[in-house]
Amino acid sequence: MLDADNMDIKEGDDILLKNNSHIVAVMQVEEIFGYDKRVFAEQVFGTNDAAHPGVAKTYSMKDKLLGGKISLVNESGTPYYRYALKPAETRNLFREKGWEKVVGFQTRNVAHLGHEYLQKTALAMVDGLFINPVIGKKKKGDFRDEVILESYEVLIDNYYPKDRVVLGIFQTEMRYAGPREAIFHAIVRKNYGCTHFIIGRDHAGVGSFYHPYAAQEIFKEFPDIGIEPMFFMSFFHCNRCGGITNDKVCPHNDRIDFSGTKMRQMIESGKRPPSDSMRPEVADVILKSGNPFVD
Repeated sequence: MLDADNMDIKEGDDILLKNNSHIVAVMQVEEIFGYDKRVFAEQVFGTNDAAHPGVAKTYSMKDKLLGGKISLVNESGTPYYRYALKPAETRNLFREKGWEKVVGFQTRNVAHLGHEYLQKTALAMVDGLFINPVIGKKKKGDFRDEVILESYEVLIDNYYPKDRVVLGIFQTEMRYAGPREAIFHAIVRKNYGCTHFIIGRDHAGVGSFYHPYAAQEIFKEFPDIGIEPMFFMSFFHCNRCGGITNDKVCPHNDRIDFSGTKMRQMIESGKRPPSDSMRPEVADVILKSGNPFVD
């Protein structure tokens, strides 16, 4: 489904789909139709507030949409080709490794210790971990693609068992649709060959548009999508326990939460986040990039 302007396109036409000047696919136009942008936004994002980036993009679309069969002509290139694994390739790779249970992890951020411990907790229950960051268009202020990848490369090299983790990219764009995007992310990882999928706090959320655990609740409505969600509460550093833990196992209130906002503020001022929040190697990758954020 594509948005269209007043171009001379009719049902039954074949049109070229381009990424800039690169021809990607041919579309057989089967339908041209109008739509209510406010209803569209409400159904996809759960809000029609233009402050939501996905809603704002919807309102900027043309007044008619095109629907029809799309046939791939040329894949779009990527500078991260070594990580551009197709679903057939990941499925074969997981089989070669002997992984029967594989958990997928979606991210658009660099990893702090809360992310690391969430991933490792999930990995303790399965055979392998597939770290699958989104590489593509993001909103202003998100981390740049190369910074995300480099931070995970150094994290895996120094702190993960090499034979139990695969890093591969998911080439798409973020919609920031919260619960509904969580379902989409789970289905994609099922296609990659994952049997389980991590759903943490505020999955695919933005601002305060979604309840922190709304993305977990929505899975009750879709019990048969073919992949098992793994739900996690927030991880934090407990001073009394003396380490990183979460609400399910820690009874104390003497805690330090992992604040992405505070870490971002430190990075913007050229300071390294403390080692009890982010691995020094990860912080170094971010700081050496100069400007790690999308402009």
